[in-house]
Amino acid sequence: MDGTRRADIQIGATVMVVQKQDQRTGKLTEGIVKRILTNSAVHHRGIKVMLESGIVGRVQEIK
Repeated sequence: MDGTRRADIQIGATVMVVQKQDQRTGKLTEGIVKRILTNSAVHHRGIKVMLESGIVGRVQEIK
């Protein structure tokens, strides 16, 4: 499942995110959602979240 719909993402879910500096390479980072930062219901590049590790990125995949 991709991460473009806010309704699909819950706090505590394991996700793969792309960080801002990794957008060109597409390198993904795995983590657990701590906060959902995007307010809109849908975002074409992925919903922005903060992981428990403090990393901020856009969700590319929900595990």
